[in-house]
Formats: sequence, C-alpha cells, structure tokens
Amino acid sequence: MTQTAGADPGPTDARRARPRSYLMCPPTFFDVVYSINEWMRPEDPVDTALAMSQWEHLVETYRRLGHEVLTIDPVPGLPDMVFVTDSGLVIDGVALGARYRTEQRAAEADHVLRWFRANGLFRPTRPRYINEGEGDLLVVGDIVCAGTGFRTDERAHAEVARHLGRRVVTLRLIDPRYYHLNTALGVLDDRTVAYLPGAFAPESLAVLRDLFPDAVIAEEADTRWLGLNLVSDGRNVVLPSQAQRLAGLLAERGYTPVPVDFSEFLKSGGGIKCCTLELRGYREIQAAR
Repeated sequence: MTQTAGADPGPTDARRARPRSYLMCPPTFFDVVYSINEWMRPEDPVDTALAMSQWEHLVETYRRLGHEVLTIDPVPGLPDMVFVTDSGLVIDGVALGARYRTEQRAAEADHVLRWFRANGLFRPTRPRYINEGEGDLLVVGDIVCAGTGFRTDERAHAEVARHLGRRVVTLRLIDPRYYHLNTALGVLDDRTVAYLPGAFAPESLAVLRDLFPDAVIAEEADTRWLGLNLVSDGRNVVLPSQAQRLAGLLAERGYTPVPVDFSEFLKSGGGIKCCTLELRGYREIQAAR
C-alpha cells in the first residue's frame, strides 16, 4: 500500500535509526540567575554537580546509540549556553546562526557562529531578525516547522527559507510555558511529530493536523516534564524519564523510548533537545576533507 505524505507506517513496520552528529556544551557554568521564561526561579538553587552528571549521561546515551557528539567550550557569565540548540540551525552542512530576543543570552550566538566557521560549515550567517535557532526551527523531512509568538520573529522564517533552501511552515505558539517550539513539538522522524495541541493558535493547529494526520498527541502530563523536548534518530527517542505516558505512546508506534533523567535543567526551562544541536551534513563535510 502506498503511504501518503505524513502518514505513519504503523507499529508493525521497522523504524530506522540514522547516525547523527550533535553539538553540545558542558553545563560548567549552568545556573539560574535571571528569569526570562515561565520556568525560571532564581531563588531555587541549582545543583551543578547533578546537572553535569545528567548532561554527561545524555552524552554517553547518544554515543551508545551510535551518534557523534562534538562540544563547544562553555563561557563564564553565560549560564544558559548549555542550551546550545537555540544558537543555530544546520541543514546539508549550511549554517544559520541566531539572534536572541533577550539581552541575557545575546552573546551565546557569537560563540556558536565562530564554532560553525572554525569547523567548516558552509555559509555561516547571522540572521537579521530575531531567530532562536532550533529552539523554534525544527526540521521534519524536507520542511522546517518554524515557531513564533514568544521568541523568534516571524520575519526570520523567510530568512531561513532563503538561506537553507527549505520550505518553512509558520506555527504560532500561544501558551507562555511553551515559549519555544521545541517545548511543544518533538520530531520523531522525517514525516512524524508529536505535539501538544493546546500550545498552538487555532490556525496553526489546523496546519499541524493537515501536515501530520498521524502525529502522536501529547498531554500536559507529558509536557510538564518537557517531554516533547526530545531527540530522535528515527527509531530511538531520547526523552525525559518522567514522561512515561508519552514513552508508552511512542512504544506503541514502534519507536524505542530511551528515558534519561534531565530534571535539573527544568529549573531553567530547558530539556534534552535544548542541549542538542543537530549538525546535518557535518559528517559529509568531514569525509570530503
């Protein structure tokens, strides 16, 4: 039977994992010293040792699954730099940097853009409009789902389309708890996503239902642990260990849930995907050198 675009192959079909390259930043200076989202409480102390242990376990998990992990050096005074995914988007080895809305995180973008340049990525460019990278820009097959409403400027979506040569679909977020798209939508493979309907404006919800009729539908029980802030290689889905309902749904669809405790980072409103910037095309660049 021919599959339609966006159709889920069903739990009986084998899911295929594909090796990925990820850029990550150690949480050496991770802390909550200001509040720029609904999750952040500077009065709640951060256990730095626990955060480092959880981050190292995530790195080990990726490597055990066959993925490449590269790191960028953390910078003193930038406690959120561990959430490196917000600092860019890379497709086919072409890199687009970030421009943060908040002053507190602005300097992070420069450090990551320099890393792109130093490591051979193509046409690394700083966007003109506010653009918080894979925080709001999620690649699903040949399209980029692009969030707006709280952080990324909608005008940045056209920049993404021009620079990266992909169709961009705008999705408007309406719940401040889900300030980035990657807190309300997780990419499972090239045609399947999971999302929380209540996080989206009605017109954007209609777009999601049209694009992904077989999406996994999450509930608040999943997202209170940032369960949708997940990372998938097409078969293995790394997600918070507390998001048990979502893990069950994924297993029913034929994915392999890989639970990881990442709870210390919730104090800053960050999760697994926040710490994982995918470098699409990086392996091919290195092989060609």
